[in-house]
Amino acid sequence: MAVISPSESANKTRSDLLAYATLSLISIFCAVPFFWVLLASFDGNAQLFLRWPEQWTLANYARVFVKEDGAKWLFNSLFVVGGATFIVMVLAGLGGYALSRTRAWWKLPFLYAILLIRVLPPTALVVPLYKFLLTLNNAEGAVLRPVFGSFARDIMRWTGFIDGYLGIMLVLATMQLPLALWIMKTFFDGLPRDYEEAAVMDGATMIQRIRRVLIPLALPGLAAAGLFTFMSAWGDFLLPLIFLSSPELQTLPLGLFRAFLRINEIDYGLLAALAFIYLLPAVIAFGFARRFLVQTFSGGVKG
Repeated sequence: MAVISPSESANKTRSDLLAYATLSLISIFCAVPFFWVLLASFDGNAQLFLRWPEQWTLANYARVFVKEDGAKWLFNSLFVVGGATFIVMVLAGLGGYALSRTRAWWKLPFLYAILLIRVLPPTALVVPLYKFLLTLNNAEGAVLRPVFGSFARDIMRWTGFIDGYLGIMLVLATMQLPLALWIMKTFFDGLPRDYEEAAVMDGATMIQRIRRVLIPLALPGLAAAGLFTFMSAWGDFLLPLIFLSSPELQTLPLGLFRAFLRINEIDYGLLAALAFIYLLPAVIAFGFARRFLVQTFSGGVKG
């Protein structure tokens, strides 16, 4: 057993103290904005600087849902981001499994190609993506307008590729799919094939193998891919700004931005309440998927 000298012990103690002090400062630096948002959202006279509220009130939250369209913004964000996350989880699960099990020559080039899409800045892809979706949107409108007349716009609010729920879901899913594919492909690489072979020997069909074997085993990976997709899409401001123009389709980031621009004097209480509502779904999603993240990045399922 090695003997630690007093000088080495003192150096280790100093290093630990320095590390703890540095981490504490970073934690305080990161936590102060969150505390300000929380306290200011309940302050009837919120100010720019962090302070304890003189008057605790829910008036700021009431204004978000009464004077502003907070409920509509929240629904739009949850619906759009939830739909995009679902699309990504389905495609990443199927695609990740196929990429993990195939030995085709195009496997690595394909993986690097989809990774390149994730590396490129979104602004470089917006123009060609917008032009492509605009073409699809015009074609859809040309089909629906002669049949449904004035109701075509109401239908395209849900199914339109530009200024519609479906279009923004597909755009967000396109941006998040490459990373999710890599996560699921790596996760399936760590799954032993014994489970699938045992199911085949028991006479299970492909649908039964997917439903009873692959999906339960892939839940940690799907949760990780879904969480990263949700968090990234939830915080996206640029894509909704470009692809959504109708006020009734605005998401929370757009609502927060336009509420900031619409008032002559900055209302810190209202903005803080909006920001806190904006934070909650991401925190809840992380808390729900946290245990799956640990399992995913610690090696998946052990055979």
